[in-house]
Amino acid sequence: MAKIVIDAGHGGFDNGATYNGRTEKADNLNLALALGDALSDRGYDVEYTRTTDVYDSPTRKAQIANEAGADYLISLHRNSASYPNQYNGVQTLVYTDSGVQGRLARAVNSELEKLGFKNINVEERKDLAVLRRSSMPAILIETGFINSDYDNYLYDYNFERIAEAIANAVDETIG
Repeated sequence: MAKIVIDAGHGGFDNGATYNGRTEKADNLNLALALGDALSDRGYDVEYTRTTDVYDSPTRKAQIANEAGADYLISLHRNSASYPNQYNGVQTLVYTDSGVQGRLARAVNSELEKLGFKNINVEERKDLAVLRRSSMPAILIETGFINSDYDNYLYDYNFERIAEAIANAVDETIG
């Protein structure tokens, strides 16, 4: 079965976005581990860019996936707006919105929308090293806005279901 590297965005000294004491790096790591379990249970070979609170650059994270010979890279993040509760929703970023990464990104958004997240869109981002430097299809999931009370409620209330929803999207697209 396919080898998937899961990247828990940020880590170590890099908290990512923060809101009311909540850190993006912690949310990302918790979801990465839960997603890894969900994918492993389905027979996928799973590796991680980190399993503890350490920092590696986005370029290094892409290198880890490349060195692992991964078939796919899933990077987990939380979005943030200029003002609390300004926006909510899920967005998935890709280097190019074509092929399997485009289909996977849309499947992820669709599955998370079923849990109550607003489906913002799939967006091409040429400037993100973790997407640009990976040699395999890669997506970066913005799993709701960390400074949206509504998205945090959905994130906490549906935590295990979020991991399962992303795993469902993987199965639908590449399984």
